Amino acid sequence: MGIGATAGVAAVGGIALSAQASSGTGSSSSSGTLVFDPDAYTELTTTVTGTDGDEHQVTYHFWKALTYVARPVDEKYQSLNVSVPVEVDGKAVDATGAPILFANSVGGYMPSSVADATGIGGGGMGGGGLPGGGPSGSAAPSPSASNANANANANGNGNGNTNATGGALDTNQKLALLAGYVVVEPGARGRTLTDSAGEYYGTAPAAIVDLKAAVRYVKANKGRIPGDVDRIVSAGTSAGGALSALLGASGDSPAYAKYLRELGAADASDAVFAVGAWCPITDLEHADGAYEWNWGANDLSTGEQVDQTVSKALTAQFAEYQAGLRLRGLNGHGPLTARNYDDYLVEQYLRPSATAYLAALSDADRETYLAANTFITWKNGKASFTWEDFLAHVGARKKNTPAFDAFDLSSGENNEFGAGTTEARHFTAYGAKNDTTGLSTKRVASDIPEKLNLMNPMYHLVEKVNDGRARHWWIRLGTKDSDTSLTVSANLAAAAHALGDDVNHLYYWDQGHGANTDPGDFIAWIAKVTGHKAR
Repeated sequence: MGIGATAGVAAVGGIALSAQASSGTGSSSSSGTLVFDPDAYTELTTTVTGTDGDEHQVTYHFWKALTYVARPVDEKYQSLNVSVPVEVDGKAVDATGAPILFANSVGGYMPSSVADATGIGGGGMGGGGLPGGGPSGSAAPSPSASNANANANANGNGNGNTNATGGALDTNQKLALLAGYVVVEPGARGRTLTDSAGEYYGTAPAAIVDLKAAVRYVKANKGRIPGDVDRIVSAGTSAGGALSALLGASGDSPAYAKYLRELGAADASDAVFAVGAWCPITDLEHADGAYEWNWGANDLSTGEQVDQTVSKALTAQFAEYQAGLRLRGLNGHGPLTARNYDDYLVEQYLRPSATAYLAALSDADRETYLAANTFITWKNGKASFTWEDFLAHVGARKKNTPAFDAFDLSSGENNEFGAGTTEARHFTAYGAKNDTTGLSTKRVASDIPEKLNLMNPMYHLVEKVNDGRARHWWIRLGTKDSDTSLTVSANLAAAAHALGDDVNHLYYWDQGHGANTDPGDFIAWIAKVTGHKAR
């Protein structure tokens, strides 16, 4: 499958949920109203391990499966949960003016539902169809709770890497709750959903339209739903990270109006204040070229080399695309081109990432690590190495070529652009031209260009700059994440920075897809950019 590690939700060690209601009048809204009922909550208690390693008891009000559109296609996915802290360690919390963390659990552009959640962080993926419908896809398994517990226990606190196995766990949500923030967890349709006629109803642009509708529901209920609806911070991982970035880039864009009207979305803004995006799988129409530019020299895990003719052709496409962006690097770096991007990544991100990692080790552990990784020169407290040595250090690439628009239509992204009863379609001219499935035409379908624009944050940051975009960006990626190119998030950061936006972007050393090694810092960043005072 052409999409990286799928997202799921599992209990994190030290962040346990005791799900027993003590009061409340209900848990779900009817599909005929978009009015939030402040009294329809269940009161729950959860234990959260903070960044200090201490456990804290958090009591919160929980609203479950609130349908966020008047004319839902599938309420199982088009609903959201709301969690509002009311007490932390016995001390009352007033979240009336708190930031709202809008955390999706989408992975692999698969369907994501919160309907079966029993508390905060309970959303996840499922690939079913409409009730009584025809065949449907199934999501890949989420990281197991035992693995998540092992990761968290190894770190010993809430600011370690709680997600080394990939996917979207609930650490951000739990730490946000502890900080006194409101947490909204939306579901969204995904690419594998089919109805009784076998038609796909969750492919592009369904997921982003649903998330926009969910934001509109929250904003339309200003004064009823707790929290500051003008300080919504979106968050997501992998495809969810892409959607989070897209939500931030495309706020209030008229391009989505007709889709939102069809669903009966609330008449409100869908702009968010800030974005948290982890390893975003985005800029899909250029992702194949970017991938080959980055990982083209790396063999597959089998030891085999990918088709170099294809790899080189795609790399050339990336060079043309990158030149056309006319982006400049952060911190005074000049124009970013295919010729100098390797040096930029090494200087701006990779060496600082390795330096921070090594500096945090004990002298003995650092000596051991350097002995095992002799390509790194450690001098005066800084790490140094070449791009070529870094690629060798990462090792096997995760995907074949093309990584996203597969010639045989086998990737998840091909499915994301399916339509009607057609499960998968090409979305690049190169993929269509080299199709191996026997299609009668080797051209991209006429509706694809519009859908690509609707699904790509870069369109709203570069090609048609959107004034309704978020102005604050938190972007993270593991240095060993070969689910996509390292240039994808760097371009996203550079594009936002070029517009004068606040960008906080770094790479996690030696981490793979889905890593989140500084969730506590993210929560603190939310307070900083929103101006929220700690509880």
